Amino acid sequence: MAKPIQLSWGVRREGRNLWTRNAVKGVSVRGERRKRDGRNEWRRWDPTRSKVAASLLKTKNKSSDMLPESGSTCLYLGASTGGTVSHIHDHVCGAGNHHGGHIVAVDISPRMMRDLVKLSEKRPGLTPVLADARKPMAIAPYMREKATWLHQDLSIGDQAETFVKMTGAFLAQEGVALLSLKAASERWMEGGDDARFEHSKRIIEECEHLELIETIDISVFEEQHVVFFCIKK
Repeated sequence: MAKPIQLSWGVRREGRNLWTRNAVKGVSVRGERRKRDGRNEWRRWDPTRSKVAASLLKTKNKSSDMLPESGSTCLYLGASTGGTVSHIHDHVCGAGNHHGGHIVAVDISPRMMRDLVKLSEKRPGLTPVLADARKPMAIAPYMREKATWLHQDLSIGDQAETFVKMTGAFLAQEGVALLSLKAASERWMEGGDDARFEHSKRIIEECEHLELIETIDISVFEEQHVVFFCIKK
């Protein structure tokens, strides 16, 4: 059995597996495996169902540099049913939100929002927001301060342009920003997926407020996907 490597207070790696310290003991969010370690319970963070988990396993940098700090403010654009959000909550907020963290989880789908609201009822510090994640004014009222961690996962065209706009509006200086980009959602262009990824990379590199740290290929877990890991200058 692989010896656990602690990436942060609430996240650890065991071989090819990631685990988060469960903030709601005895409860799985998407049927994921749980295990006990003394008084703590850990939930498996599946990289085939979470682009953030996939990027943590595939990065060539320190995985811990891509995680938010416990007790910080986070913004998640395109939260879906909240699977990845719940793992971020484990780490940022903890049981009963004893860390004092805040996660604003935005999705445009009322169906997804029902799941997020249900999730938030047992996870203090998680704020579900039914809104268009491309519109800063719809999100601003829910932010207590600038976010130090932002993840965007939207199936829209112009993903990089939206990422630049939203990090400019909501990310604090030195904050971490992750863009999970799906090639199939971008507009058609000659050269296929590689051309779409290169086009998005160029948009980020030309942005004055972002520094691109790494382009992470997560296609082994999610086809047609890369994750751009950035820091706000």
